[in-house]
Amino acid sequence: MATDKENDNPTDRIKDSAQQIWLAGLGAFAKMQEEGSKAFEALVKDGAGVQKKTQQAAGETMAQAQARMASFASDFNAKAAGGWGKLENIFEERVARALEKLGVPTAKDVAALEARIAALEAQLQQKATEAPRRASSGGASARKSATHKTTAAAESAAVVVKPSRRNAASSSSSSATTSSRKK
Repeated sequence: MATDKENDNPTDRIKDSAQQIWLAGLGAFAKMQEEGSKAFEALVKDGAGVQKKTQQAAGETMAQAQARMASFASDFNAKAAGGWGKLENIFEERVARALEKLGVPTAKDVAALEARIAALEAQLQQKATEAPRRASSGGASARKSATHKTTAAAESAAVVVKPSRRNAASSSSSSATTSSRKK
């Protein structure tokens, strides 16, 4: 009976209960150490799978966004290029009209004048080579006729050019050049 009384002592029961709780905790700890590494590895594996899925979804979303932005950029560039082309044409037309009002010759006018000058220079060269021959055969009348033709050719070239300040300055310098060529 004494043994039953000792077991019935409340302090002994608390000690036994505490001992059992302690042993259960140690058992759980030992079990978690064994299975904990396996559980940890399983969690890492699951996390890697979720990360791959998330990266694929993000990659698809990024590809769609890039495609939209590329489409938007190409549309914007096409619209902007069309606008710039129209603006450029308007600007060129206005500049051409302003230059025409000022009497500035166009590129076609300058090219025509250059061709005319080249033709006149060729004629002058031809007359210059023919003049010594005529001088020996015809005398002073051949010189007067060549001078008259040269003056008429120079006057016809001056009629083609529209008068302007720039042309007046360039024609005086070109006539000086032409007269120096005659000498």
